[in-house]
Amino acid sequence: MNLILPLFSPRAWGLWLVSASLAACSSGEAPQHNQKIPEVGVVTLQQVSQPIVADLPGRTNAFMISEVRPQVSGIIRQRAFTEGALVKAGDLLYQIEPAPYQASYQSAAATLQKTEATLTTLKLKADRYKELVKINAISKQDNDDAQAALQQAEADIAAAKAAVSTARINLDFTRVVSPITGFVSTSTVTPGALVTANQETALTTVQQLDPIYVDVIQSSSDLLQLKHDIAAGKLSSNAQKEIPVRVVLEDGSPYAHAGKLKFSGVSVNPTSGAVTLRAIVPNPEAVLLPGMYVHALIDMAEDKAAILVPQRAVTRSTSGEPTVLLVDTTQKVQQRTIETTGSQGDYWRVSKGLQAGDRVIMDGVQNISVGATVKAVPFASPVIAPSSSNPPH
Repeated sequence: MNLILPLFSPRAWGLWLVSASLAACSSGEAPQHNQKIPEVGVVTLQQVSQPIVADLPGRTNAFMISEVRPQVSGIIRQRAFTEGALVKAGDLLYQIEPAPYQASYQSAAATLQKTEATLTTLKLKADRYKELVKINAISKQDNDDAQAALQQAEADIAAAKAAVSTARINLDFTRVVSPITGFVSTSTVTPGALVTANQETALTTVQQLDPIYVDVIQSSSDLLQLKHDIAAGKLSSNAQKEIPVRVVLEDGSPYAHAGKLKFSGVSVNPTSGAVTLRAIVPNPEAVLLPGMYVHALIDMAEDKAAILVPQRAVTRSTSGEPTVLLVDTTQKVQQRTIETTGSQGDYWRVSKGLQAGDRVIMDGVQNISVGATVKAVPFASPVIAPSSSNPPH
Protein backbone atom coordinates (compact mmCIF):
# COMPACT_ATOMS: atom_id res chain seq x y z
CA MET A 1 0.00 0.00 0.00
CA ASN A 2 1.33 3.35 -1.02
CA LEU A 3 1.02 6.33 1.40
CA ILE A 4 0.51 9.62 -0.38
CA LEU A 5 1.85 12.63 1.57
CA PRO A 6 0.78 16.17 0.84
CA LEU A 7 3.40 18.27 -0.72
CA PHE A 8 4.04 21.80 0.59
CA SER A 9 6.14 24.49 -0.75
CA PRO A 10 8.74 26.10 1.50
CA ARG A 11 6.62 29.28 1.66
CA ALA A 12 3.56 27.24 2.84
CA TRP A 13 5.63 25.55 5.53
CA GLY A 14 6.72 28.93 6.91
CA LEU A 15 3.17 30.27 7.15
CA TRP A 16 2.04 27.12 8.92
CA LEU A 17 4.77 27.39 11.56
CA VAL A 18 3.90 31.07 12.33
CA SER A 19 0.20 30.24 12.77
CA ALA A 20 0.98 27.37 15.11
CA SER A 21 3.19 29.62 17.24
CA LEU A 22 0.50 32.32 17.61
CA ALA A 23 -2.08 29.70 18.56
CA ALA A 24 0.18 28.35 21.28
CA CYS A 25 0.70 31.83 22.76
CA SER A 26 -3.01 32.60 22.80
CA SER A 27 -3.79 29.39 24.68
CA GLY A 28 -1.51 30.34 27.62
CA GLU A 29 -1.87 33.07 30.34
CA ALA A 30 -1.00 36.64 29.59
CA PRO A 31 2.14 37.94 31.20
CA GLN A 32 1.62 39.46 34.66
CA HIS A 33 3.19 42.81 33.70
CA ASN A 34 0.35 43.47 31.24
CA GLN A 35 -2.36 43.39 34.00
CA LYS A 36 -3.58 46.72 35.50
CA ILE A 37 -3.81 46.95 39.30
CA PRO A 38 -7.45 47.79 40.25
CA GLU A 39 -8.23 50.99 42.17
CA VAL A 40 -10.49 51.07 45.23
CA GLY A 41 -11.96 54.07 47.06
CA VAL A 42 -11.15 54.04 50.76
CA VAL A 43 -11.91 56.12 53.85
CA THR A 44 -9.33 56.34 56.61
CA LEU A 45 -10.91 55.88 60.02
CA GLN A 46 -10.27 58.37 62.81
CA GLN A 47 -11.19 58.62 66.46
CA VAL A 48 -13.93 61.20 67.05
CA SER A 49 -15.76 62.50 70.10
CA GLN A 50 -19.30 61.30 69.63
CA PRO A 51 -22.41 61.48 71.82
CA ILE A 52 -24.15 58.19 72.52
CA VAL A 53 -27.63 58.96 71.26
CA ALA A 54 -30.53 56.80 72.42
CA ASP A 55 -33.48 56.73 70.02
CA LEU A 56 -36.42 55.94 72.30
CA PRO A 57 -40.16 55.70 71.57
CA GLY A 58 -42.59 57.58 73.74
CA ARG A 59 -45.82 59.53 74.17
CA THR A 60 -46.57 63.15 74.88
CA ASN A 61 -48.41 64.18 78.05
CA ALA A 62 -49.82 67.51 79.14
CA PHE A 63 -47.64 69.54 81.50
CA MET A 64 -50.65 70.14 83.76
CA ILE A 65 -54.18 68.71 83.64
CA SER A 66 -57.11 70.15 85.56
CA GLU A 67 -60.48 68.39 85.67
CA VAL A 68 -63.02 71.09 86.40
CA ARG A 69 -65.77 70.09 88.87
CA PRO A 70 -68.37 72.23 90.66
CA GLN A 71 -67.79 73.03 94.32
CA VAL A 72 -71.47 73.91 94.93
CA SER A 73 -74.73 72.45 93.66
CA GLY A 74 -77.08 74.28 91.34
CA ILE A 75 -78.31 74.92 87.82
CA ILE A 76 -75.83 75.87 85.10
CA ARG A 77 -76.95 79.29 83.88
CA GLN A 78 -74.13 80.02 81.42
CA ARG A 79 -71.19 78.37 79.67
CA ALA A 80 -68.66 81.13 79.04
CA PHE A 81 -65.99 79.45 76.88
CA THR A 82 -65.50 78.08 73.39
CA GLU A 83 -64.55 74.42 73.34
CA GLY A 84 -60.92 73.90 72.28
CA ALA A 85 -59.98 77.51 72.97
CA LEU A 86 -57.07 78.77 75.04
CA VAL A 87 -58.20 80.03 78.45
CA LYS A 88 -56.21 81.78 81.15
CA ALA A 89 -56.14 81.01 84.84
CA GLY A 90 -59.13 82.75 86.45
CA ASP A 91 -61.22 82.98 83.28
CA LEU A 92 -64.92 82.19 83.77
CA LEU A 93 -65.95 78.78 82.43
CA TYR A 94 -69.42 78.26 83.92
CA GLN A 95 -71.88 80.36 85.90
CA ILE A 96 -74.04 78.44 88.37
CA GLU A 97 -77.27 80.14 89.43
CA PRO A 98 -76.05 82.44 92.25
CA ALA A 99 -79.37 83.62 93.73
CA PRO A 100 -79.64 81.05 96.58
CA TYR A 101 -76.03 81.60 97.57
CA GLN A 102 -76.41 85.37 97.37
CA ALA A 103 -79.34 85.11 99.79
CA SER A 104 -77.35 82.90 102.16
CA TYR A 105 -74.51 85.37 102.11
CA GLN A 106 -76.81 88.30 102.89
CA SER A 107 -78.45 86.34 105.73
CA ALA A 108 -75.07 85.51 107.24
CA ALA A 109 -74.02 89.15 106.97
CA ALA A 110 -77.21 90.30 108.74
CA THR A 111 -76.65 87.78 111.53
CA LEU A 112 -73.17 89.17 111.97
CA GLN A 113 -74.48 92.72 112.24
CA LYS A 114 -77.06 91.65 114.84
CA THR A 115 -74.41 89.85 116.87
CA GLU A 116 -72.09 92.86 116.71
CA ALA A 117 -74.89 95.09 118.06
CA THR A 118 -75.54 92.70 120.94
CA LEU A 119 -71.81 92.61 121.66
CA THR A 120 -71.71 96.41 122.02
CA THR A 121 -74.49 96.38 124.64
CA LEU A 122 -72.98 93.51 126.61
CA LYS A 123 -69.52 95.10 126.54
CA LEU A 124 -70.85 98.35 128.06
CA LYS A 125 -72.73 96.41 130.73
CA ALA A 126 -69.66 94.27 131.56
CA ASP A 127 -67.51 97.41 131.90
CA ARG A 128 -70.01 99.03 134.32
CA TYR A 129 -70.37 95.90 136.44
CA LYS A 130 -66.61 95.59 136.65
CA GLU A 131 -66.42 99.00 138.37
CA LEU A 132 -69.52 98.52 140.53
CA VAL A 133 -68.34 95.26 141.99
CA LYS A 134 -65.27 97.05 143.29
CA ILE A 135 -67.46 99.22 145.60
CA ASN A 136 -69.83 96.36 146.39
CA ALA A 137 -72.69 98.10 144.55
CA ILE A 138 -73.55 94.76 142.88
CA SER A 139 -72.98 91.23 143.82
CA LYS A 140 -69.98 89.34 142.52
CA GLN A 141 -72.33 86.87 140.85
CA ASP A 142 -73.96 89.62 138.79
CA ASN A 143 -70.52 90.76 137.61
CA ASP A 144 -69.53 87.21 136.72
CA ASP A 145 -72.72 86.79 134.70
CA ALA A 146 -72.05 90.02 132.81
CA GLN A 147 -68.48 89.01 131.97
CA ALA A 148 -69.63 85.57 130.80
CA ALA A 149 -72.31 87.11 128.60
CA LEU A 150 -69.67 89.34 127.01
CA GLN A 151 -67.45 86.36 126.21
CA GLN A 152 -70.44 84.49 124.77
CA ALA A 153 -71.20 87.44 122.50
CA GLU A 154 -67.57 87.57 121.32
CA ALA A 155 -67.76 83.85 120.45
CA ASP A 156 -71.02 84.49 118.58
CA ILE A 157 -69.23 87.21 116.60
CA ALA A 158 -66.48 84.76 115.58
CA ALA A 159 -69.08 82.16 114.50
CA ALA A 160 -71.04 84.79 112.57
CA LYS A 161 -67.89 85.91 110.74
CA ALA A 162 -67.11 82.30 109.82
CA ALA A 163 -70.67 81.89 108.49
CA VAL A 164 -70.23 85.03 106.39
CA SER A 165 -66.92 83.68 105.00
CA THR A 166 -68.53 80.34 104.14
CA ALA A 167 -71.43 82.04 102.41
CA ARG A 168 -69.01 84.29 100.52
CA ILE A 169 -66.94 81.29 99.38
CA ASN A 170 -70.04 79.40 98.22
CA LEU A 171 -71.21 82.47 96.33
CA ASP A 172 -67.81 82.76 94.67
CA PHE A 173 -67.95 79.05 93.76
CA THR A 174 -70.98 79.73 91.58
CA ARG A 175 -68.40 81.21 89.19
CA VAL A 176 -66.53 78.14 87.95
CA VAL A 177 -63.19 79.49 86.72
CA SER A 178 -60.18 77.89 85.06
CA PRO A 179 -57.52 76.96 87.65
CA ILE A 180 -54.70 76.97 85.06
CA THR A 181 -53.84 78.47 81.68
CA GLY A 182 -54.35 75.97 78.88
CA PHE A 183 -56.64 74.57 76.24
CA VAL A 184 -60.15 73.66 77.35
CA SER A 185 -61.75 70.48 76.07
CA THR A 186 -65.38 69.69 75.33
CA SER A 187 -68.09 70.44 77.87
CA THR A 188 -70.07 67.62 79.44
CA VAL A 189 -72.98 69.89 80.44
CA THR A 190 -75.07 72.61 78.85
CA PRO A 191 -76.93 75.57 80.37
CA GLY A 192 -79.90 74.31 82.37
CA ALA A 193 -78.15 71.18 83.63
CA LEU A 194 -78.15 70.40 87.34
CA VAL A 195 -74.72 69.86 88.86
CA THR A 196 -73.77 68.80 92.36
CA ALA A 197 -70.80 69.69 94.52
CA ASN A 198 -67.73 67.50 93.95
CA GLN A 199 -69.55 65.27 91.48
CA GLU A 200 -67.64 62.41 89.85
CA THR A 201 -68.07 63.64 86.27
CA ALA A 202 -65.92 66.63 85.35
CA LEU A 203 -67.62 69.56 83.64
CA THR A 204 -64.60 69.94 81.33
CA THR A 205 -60.82 69.57 81.32
CA VAL A 206 -58.12 72.21 80.91
CA GLN A 207 -54.64 71.09 79.78
CA GLN A 208 -51.46 73.15 79.77
CA LEU A 209 -49.50 72.18 76.64
CA ASP A 210 -46.60 74.65 76.73
CA PRO A 211 -44.27 73.20 77.78
CA ILE A 212 -45.26 69.57 77.32
CA TYR A 213 -43.92 66.31 78.72
CA VAL A 214 -42.47 63.56 76.51
CA ASP A 215 -42.40 60.25 78.36
CA VAL A 216 -40.16 57.64 76.73
CA ILE A 217 -39.13 54.14 77.74
CA GLN A 218 -35.70 52.53 77.74
CA SER A 219 -34.98 48.88 78.38
CA SER A 220 -33.35 48.21 81.70
CA SER A 221 -30.68 46.07 79.99
CA ASP A 222 -29.57 48.99 77.77
CA LEU A 223 -29.50 51.30 80.77
CA LEU A 224 -27.45 48.77 82.75
CA GLN A 225 -24.94 48.36 79.89
CA LEU A 226 -24.60 52.12 79.65
CA LYS A 227 -23.82 52.35 83.36
CA HIS A 228 -21.24 49.56 83.05
CA ASP A 229 -19.51 51.33 80.13
CA ILE A 230 -19.39 54.58 82.09
CA ALA A 231 -18.03 52.80 85.18
CA ALA A 232 -15.37 51.08 83.03
CA GLY A 233 -14.26 54.41 81.59
CA LYS A 234 -15.33 53.58 78.05
CA LEU A 235 -17.86 56.41 78.03
CA SER A 236 -18.16 59.77 79.74
CA SER A 237 -21.28 60.40 81.78
CA ASN A 238 -23.63 63.31 81.09
CA ALA A 239 -25.16 63.09 84.56
CA GLN A 240 -23.74 66.47 85.63
CA LYS A 241 -24.92 68.21 82.46
CA GLU A 242 -28.27 69.39 81.19
CA ILE A 243 -29.06 66.57 78.78
CA PRO A 244 -30.64 67.78 75.52
CA VAL A 245 -33.57 65.96 73.97
CA ARG A 246 -34.57 66.17 70.32
CA VAL A 247 -38.02 65.02 69.26
CA VAL A 248 -38.89 63.29 66.00
CA LEU A 249 -42.57 63.36 65.06
CA GLU A 250 -44.48 60.24 64.07
CA ASP A 251 -44.21 61.16 60.37
CA GLY A 252 -40.41 61.15 60.69
CA SER A 253 -39.93 64.92 60.58
CA PRO A 254 -37.82 66.63 63.27
CA TYR A 255 -39.61 68.81 65.81
CA ALA A 256 -38.47 72.43 65.79
CA HIS A 257 -37.77 72.89 69.52
CA ALA A 258 -35.26 70.96 71.62
CA GLY A 259 -36.11 70.00 75.18
CA LYS A 260 -34.19 68.63 78.13
CA LEU A 261 -34.30 65.49 80.20
CA LYS A 262 -36.17 66.11 83.44
CA PHE A 263 -35.72 62.81 85.27
CA SER A 264 -35.14 59.11 84.85
CA GLY A 265 -37.39 56.58 86.51
CA VAL A 266 -36.24 54.83 89.66
CA SER A 267 -38.14 51.59 89.10
CA VAL A 268 -38.45 49.02 86.32
CA ASN A 269 -41.82 48.05 84.92
CA PRO A 270 -42.15 44.34 85.78
CA THR A 271 -44.20 43.66 82.64
CA SER A 272 -42.12 45.41 79.99
CA GLY A 273 -38.73 45.46 81.73
CA ALA A 274 -38.37 49.14 80.85
CA VAL A 275 -37.60 52.38 82.69
CA THR A 276 -39.55 55.58 82.02
CA LEU A 277 -37.65 58.77 81.21
CA ARG A 278 -39.42 62.14 81.16
CA ALA A 279 -38.36 65.11 79.06
CA ILE A 280 -39.82 68.61 79.10
CA VAL A 281 -40.16 70.22 75.66
CA PRO A 282 -41.26 73.73 74.61
CA ASN A 283 -44.52 73.70 72.64
CA PRO A 284 -45.37 77.33 71.77
CA GLU A 285 -47.20 76.47 68.53
CA ALA A 286 -49.13 73.58 70.16
CA VAL A 287 -47.79 71.17 67.52
CA LEU A 288 -47.47 68.45 70.13
CA LEU A 289 -50.77 67.25 71.55
CA PRO A 290 -51.25 64.86 74.48
CA GLY A 291 -51.10 61.22 73.44
CA MET A 292 -48.96 61.69 70.33
CA TYR A 293 -46.47 58.94 69.45
CA VAL A 294 -42.97 60.39 69.02
CA HIS A 295 -39.31 59.42 69.17
CA ALA A 296 -36.85 61.16 71.46
CA LEU A 297 -33.14 61.40 70.68
CA ILE A 298 -31.29 61.69 73.99
CA ASP A 299 -27.54 62.19 74.47
CA MET A 300 -27.10 59.58 77.18
CA ALA A 301 -23.29 59.71 77.34
CA GLU A 302 -20.22 60.59 75.26
CA ASP A 303 -17.58 58.42 73.65
CA LYS A 304 -14.46 60.58 73.36
CA ALA A 305 -12.62 58.01 71.18
CA ALA A 306 -15.35 56.58 68.97
CA ILE A 307 -14.60 54.66 65.78
CA LEU A 308 -17.38 55.16 63.23
CA VAL A 309 -17.54 53.17 60.00
CA PRO A 310 -19.97 53.99 57.15
CA GLN A 311 -22.80 51.50 57.04
CA ARG A 312 -22.45 51.01 53.27
CA ALA A 313 -18.96 49.57 53.84
CA VAL A 314 -20.27 46.81 56.13
CA THR A 315 -21.53 43.49 54.83
CA ARG A 316 -22.62 40.28 56.50
CA SER A 317 -20.81 36.98 56.37
CA THR A 318 -22.60 33.69 55.81
CA SER A 319 -22.81 33.33 59.59
CA GLY A 320 -24.36 36.76 59.91
CA GLU A 321 -21.34 38.55 61.36
CA PRO A 322 -20.58 42.11 60.18
CA THR A 323 -17.43 42.35 58.06
CA VAL A 324 -15.51 45.03 56.16
CA LEU A 325 -12.80 44.98 53.49
CA LEU A 326 -9.57 46.82 54.26
CA VAL A 327 -6.42 47.76 52.42
CA ASP A 328 -3.49 46.77 54.62
CA THR A 329 0.02 48.21 54.67
CA THR A 330 1.13 45.88 51.86
CA GLN A 331 -1.68 47.21 49.59
CA LYS A 332 -3.52 43.92 49.76
CA VAL A 333 -7.24 43.42 50.42
CA GLN A 334 -8.04 42.03 53.82
CA GLN A 335 -11.43 41.01 55.25
CA ARG A 336 -12.07 41.70 58.91
CA THR A 337 -14.92 40.77 61.24
CA ILE A 338 -16.08 43.63 63.49
CA GLU A 339 -18.42 44.21 66.41
CA THR A 340 -20.80 47.17 66.57
CA THR A 341 -22.65 48.84 69.44
CA GLY A 342 -25.40 50.73 67.70
CA SER A 343 -25.79 53.20 64.90
CA GLN A 344 -25.19 56.92 64.59
CA GLY A 345 -27.06 58.09 61.53
CA ASP A 346 -25.40 56.47 58.49
CA TYR A 347 -22.59 54.99 60.62
CA TRP A 348 -22.03 51.96 62.80
CA ARG A 349 -20.19 52.62 66.04
CA VAL A 350 -17.46 49.97 66.21
CA SER A 351 -16.47 48.42 69.51
CA LYS A 352 -14.05 45.80 68.21
CA GLY A 353 -12.19 44.95 65.00
CA LEU A 354 -11.18 48.39 63.72
CA GLN A 355 -8.91 51.17 64.87
CA ALA A 356 -7.86 54.65 63.83
CA GLY A 357 -5.82 54.62 60.61
CA ASP A 358 -7.51 51.60 59.07
CA ARG A 359 -8.42 52.11 55.40
CA VAL A 360 -11.90 50.77 54.74
CA ILE A 361 -12.89 50.06 51.16
CA MET A 362 -15.99 51.97 50.07
CA ASP A 363 -15.90 51.62 46.28
CA GLY A 364 -14.59 49.13 43.72
CA VAL A 365 -15.26 45.94 45.67
CA GLN A 366 -16.81 44.27 42.61
CA ASN A 367 -13.41 44.13 40.91
CA ILE A 368 -11.35 42.69 43.75
CA SER A 369 -11.02 39.67 45.99
CA VAL A 370 -9.46 39.05 49.38
CA GLY A 371 -5.67 38.92 49.06
CA ALA A 372 -5.56 40.87 45.81
CA THR A 373 -3.16 43.78 45.38
CA VAL A 374 -4.98 47.07 44.88
CA LYS A 375 -4.29 50.76 44.59
CA ALA A 376 -6.05 52.72 47.37
CA VAL A 377 -7.36 56.18 46.51
CA PRO A 378 -9.51 58.50 48.65
CA PHE A 379 -13.19 57.78 48.29
CA ALA A 380 -14.69 60.17 45.73
CA SER A 381 -17.65 61.16 47.93
CA PRO A 382 -16.46 60.93 51.52
CA VAL A 383 -19.11 60.71 54.17
CA ILE A 384 -18.71 63.35 56.85
CA ALA A 385 -18.67 61.93 60.36
CA PRO A 386 -21.58 63.10 62.54
CA SER A 387 -20.75 65.50 65.34
CA SER A 388 -22.35 66.27 68.66
CA SER A 389 -23.43 69.69 67.41
CA ASN A 390 -25.40 68.19 64.53
CA PRO A 391 -26.38 64.67 65.55
CA PRO A 392 -27.90 62.26 63.07
CA HIS A 393 -31.62 61.62 63.09
